Amino acid sequence: MARIDLNSDLGESFGPWPMGDDMSMLAIVTSANIACGFHAGDPAGVLSALKEAAKRGVSVGAHVGYRDLVGFGRRNMEPTSAELVADTIYQIGALRGLARAAGTAVRYVKPHGALYNTMAHDARQAADVIEGIRAIDPSLVLMALAGAPIVIQARAAGLTVVCEAFADRAYNADGSLVSRRLPGSVIHDPQAIAERMLRLVAEGCITAIDGTDIALEAQSICVHGDTPSAVAVARTLRDTLISQGIELKAFTNG
Repeated sequence: MARIDLNSDLGESFGPWPMGDDMSMLAIVTSANIACGFHAGDPAGVLSALKEAAKRGVSVGAHVGYRDLVGFGRRNMEPTSAELVADTIYQIGALRGLARAAGTAVRYVKPHGALYNTMAHDARQAADVIEGIRAIDPSLVLMALAGAPIVIQARAAGLTVVCEAFADRAYNADGSLVSRRLPGSVIHDPQAIAERMLRLVAEGCITAIDGTDIALEAQSICVHGDTPSAVAVARTLRDTLISQGIELKAFTNG
């Protein structure tokens, strides 16, 4: 039986400013990338998301990012290596403390936004985040963009890497994500998203924005939690995969 993990970026609300519907998403996904306070999230909201994840048996990952609350972590930055290593350790450590209080544990790390995209091809920043992960807990799994150089780099450094595909993002022909600044970068139709992810799981390929097919080997599928249609997309995707006999299970559960 084919099997796949569904993940989403959660815990991103800040004080009175809501972001997404964490409670609904946690009833759908199998893994949750929880904000660590740098790009989004506040301690109370993060703790609430962690408690719900623990209640539902959803695997928890640290969603580390640049120190960029105003830009939601989507602005390119050039922190020094000393800063990025320490920032990675700091964010994981903070989330681990909250996770312990919530009765769960951080099992993996997924960088957020601009840091995620930069790390995919920037060996220096990738090495800094890898060093930070290894310093605090080398058993943590790194979630990375399928087909990107970071996958080989992190595995060579001794980390376990899980590759992911994005359900609601368009791809370039080289396997990179289409910039959010360009039209068509985010896909909103739940049924279209479900059909393209079903093909990915069944055939290992996806259609790029220029119409060409590209091969992707992914063990997890991400549905962004901050789009208006996020819950509908995730629910349609989950129902479609299950209806086709595909098992949904967190990659951290063996």
